[in-house]
Amino acid sequence: MIVKGSRESVIQNLEDAGCGIEMIQDFMGWFDKGQQAKQLELLEHQREYLLGRVHRDERRISCLDYLVYQIQGQSMGKR
Repeated sequence: MIVKGSRESVIQNLEDAGCGIEMIQDFMGWFDKGQQAKQLELLEHQREYLLGRVHRDERRISCLDYLVYQIQGQSMGKR
């Protein structure tokens, strides 16, 4: 359980995790009401969002790596 006195640290942690102001307000509303299940639901949603971004970026990196591989392969073939 999060200690009530650490309200500022909770907000900072949410900001650091990329949460928007509306999500932070919703989270803190549930925080104030002691609704941990609702807090966890919001955190899981943010986690899924961030993980989706990671996976998209991984695919983009793979595309770049493939192009680098193609270019390097052509360069070696011309020597």
